[in-house]
Amino acid sequence: MSTTSFPLLHTINDPADLRRLSRADLKLLATELRGFVLDSVSKTGGHLSSNLGTVELTLALHAVFNTPYDRLVWDVGHQTYPHKILTGRRDRMGSLRQLGGLSGFPLRSESPYDTFGTAHSSTSISAALGMALAAHRKGENRHAVAIIGDGAMTAGMAFEALNNAGVADCNLLVILNDNDMSISPPVGALNRYLAQLMSGQFYATAKNVGKSVLKNAPPLLELAKRIEQQAKGMVVPATLFEKFGFNYIGPIDGHDLDSLIPTLENIKQLKGPQFLHVVTKKGQGYKLAEADPVAYHGPGKFDPAVGLVKPATPPKPTFTQVFGQWLCDMAAQDARLVGITPAMREGSGMVEFEKRFPQRYYDVGIAEQHAVTFAAGMACEGVKPVVAIYSTFLQRGYDQLIHDVALQNLPVVFALDRAGLVGADGATHAGAYDIPFVRCIPNMAMACPADERECRQLLSTAFEQNHPVAVRYPRGAGAGVAPLPGLEGLPYGKGEIRRQASAHGAPGPRIAILAFGTLLYPALAAAEALDATVANMRWAKPLDVELLQQLAADHDALVTLEEGAILGGAGSAVCEALNAAGMVRPVLQLGLPDSFIEHGDPARLLALQGLDAEGIERSIRLRFLSATDMT
Repeated sequence: MSTTSFPLLHTINDPADLRRLSRADLKLLATELRGFVLDSVSKTGGHLSSNLGTVELTLALHAVFNTPYDRLVWDVGHQTYPHKILTGRRDRMGSLRQLGGLSGFPLRSESPYDTFGTAHSSTSISAALGMALAAHRKGENRHAVAIIGDGAMTAGMAFEALNNAGVADCNLLVILNDNDMSISPPVGALNRYLAQLMSGQFYATAKNVGKSVLKNAPPLLELAKRIEQQAKGMVVPATLFEKFGFNYIGPIDGHDLDSLIPTLENIKQLKGPQFLHVVTKKGQGYKLAEADPVAYHGPGKFDPAVGLVKPATPPKPTFTQVFGQWLCDMAAQDARLVGITPAMREGSGMVEFEKRFPQRYYDVGIAEQHAVTFAAGMACEGVKPVVAIYSTFLQRGYDQLIHDVALQNLPVVFALDRAGLVGADGATHAGAYDIPFVRCIPNMAMACPADERECRQLLSTAFEQNHPVAVRYPRGAGAGVAPLPGLEGLPYGKGEIRRQASAHGAPGPRIAILAFGTLLYPALAAAEALDATVANMRWAKPLDVELLQQLAADHDALVTLEEGAILGGAGSAVCEALNAAGMVRPVLQLGLPDSFIEHGDPARLLALQGLDAEGIERSIRLRFLSATDMT
């Protein structure tokens, strides 16, 4: 990217450089930084609205605090592109979220300025408190700052940390970045409470008084008192957070460096837990993103001058869209159905369901544990809950899955989106572990549809059961097999043979590939070259033992295939079942290894793990066929 487009920004190679700038130059730098973010993301894709909203806040934090000695912990971390650009990674932004390139989230191994890896919400206060107390124990005079959004602040973990931090003897600053926006619009009593406080004359008065008083830089406690006297209601948010033991300051304009920098400089001199409330706007400075921050939350490549445009030819329906349509259709047929999401209305494909069935739609906020137990409570009363949740987010409600749902054998359907590798979001969002962590739980079942049609059918099967069932499906589109219009299911716990090896095939052992999920299609391609049998197993639990034993009896070797962790996965289930039946057959387990897989193009990532057609064929030949037969 040309240095002439952003001349001041290209002189900033680390935060020490920006600390030498005047306030006027910092404002100019903010303009260039915002333009650079827009230009960069439009070329690579990634999170946009959130990053445009944190430009001034990022500049102020690095200008005031001695980073990385002072620790910044960004909650979720999808808003850290300005942070990355200012901390020596500007020239690598073209590699963002690509294989071998920059992560879209803070990553400790990427930079010492990324003090804590984040990508799931509501962890920042806990981590920053741990850092602050560790510094106190070591006698180090460093600050720890947690930057958390109003959506993430609604999660229980954030309040657990606040409760702990309020009695801690350490220099901790919590910054509430209040933009009235998470990914889906935030919900709940706390959000409404904050929104009411920010509305009307209250916010305007607080902001204006804050600006005028800060010109004289009085102690911030006195500032809070003056604002409290002139803006009726200031005591209310102060009371909320001061009850936790924090000194509350704010709200202030998060886009006004003349407010941000003096406030942070004064807070830096204070001891003990501090809470700063800043108000920002997602998409700030780019009118299209300001008008529609949801659409511009995570766009692909686009022309900033034009904005997002619909493709000329509609893309194939995604699994998420298939789920959303099934949810609406099943709700129209069965009045018992309710849909539950932990703040992922758009991501989980529930926008249309909310429109059509608003009284049966429940967004519980960023509260995965609550979502699972809330569904359990509904199921106790004869309601049929469908919890739409990302595979990695269900990890956060694992105890509730066991204790509140499975132990009581309640009929809750879990629609697990983002199963397997997710591409650009990387290891933090890859649904690699759901088969192992679900199949070990009594009463639970796990379906693995191979394509869009099976996804719809297996969701119907899951909904028919009188016990908990999870249906896992990947991000994006599949093989393009159009779903059937009805709501008929598939046989529970049963798979099928999709390709039968010829009676007199190629020399060598007779091989059967047992595919769980969407890897059925590369398995079929590999099987053509090997003349192998292919079974579409469909269910990781209950396993189709009858089909398995048939395959083991008719073949010399078995290959299991899954886009999930090998350890404890569907392949392990096959080995356990064979052992229980006393059947001895060599088994090659193909899936995701015992390591975290970085971000990148999903097809490329699968190929690197040997899970494309070529890789599957290669692994089978290496294991079961002679070296002379290798091609």
